[in-house]
Amino acid sequence: MNKNFSWFNLTSITLGFAFLYIPILLLVIFSFNESKLVTVWAGFSTKWYSSLLENQALKDAAWVTIRVGLVSATVSTVLGTLAAITLVRMGRFPGRTLFSGMIFAPLVMPEVIIGLSLLLLFVAMGFDRGFWTITLAHITFTMCYAAVVVQARLQDFDKSVEEAAMDLGATPVNTFFQVTLPIIAPSVISAWLLSFTLSLDDLVISSFATGPGATTLPMKIYSQVRLGVTPEINAISTILIGIVTIGLLLAAYVTKRQTERSERERRKAFGATG
Repeated sequence: MNKNFSWFNLTSITLGFAFLYIPILLLVIFSFNESKLVTVWAGFSTKWYSSLLENQALKDAAWVTIRVGLVSATVSTVLGTLAAITLVRMGRFPGRTLFSGMIFAPLVMPEVIIGLSLLLLFVAMGFDRGFWTITLAHITFTMCYAAVVVQARLQDFDKSVEEAAMDLGATPVNTFFQVTLPIIAPSVISAWLLSFTLSLDDLVISSFATGPGATTLPMKIYSQVRLGVTPEINAISTILIGIVTIGLLLAAYVTKRQTERSERERRKAFGATG
């Protein structure tokens, strides 16, 4: 065993991961429990997943969550991509430090502060809190994650490809949509998946930005858990965990493929010049 990786480190990591993931695993297991008691195993059953189809409140909350996620992920990906291009391509323009700080502030700012600030803003502007205020709130904090993902790809982007396209008569706009965007598309897709996953899973900011008739699924789950955990809550939480896991795995897969392709292109370029 490596000297820098002792049995103490291995034990600490194992206990840490067990502390984090064993409760999630138990939740998934007991979502298939026959009994209404969530702590007593009475046999395997999928009836609680079927009963979700009859729970109109949970279905409405899920529909709101999906719509918020789709809209906020799309808008935040577009804005995050534009912000990343500005930071990478515009050089040292006046106000760059302030612009960069405003873009990345939600990464380090507590969600309670973000939610409270947005609540005060919506009240001051006289907005009726509901679907659109939740969507705006999610765009605010997911945009920075999208910008980080796209900016990382643009940092090692080969600008000579764009220069070649413009030398052949392409306008800057055509160059972006026909050359730049297809090349950075994997990172843009990863940014969208990450933004959608974060929106799907948010509770704190949504609680501040919501209003009557706009309850997201995490908020609905939290409100019901306060009255006691039911097998239906275990079932819907398992579905939510599955969706989030799939989204993160897809984002990681797309990012990995992008890295491998960039490495192949770099080796090919070195081989051609050599």
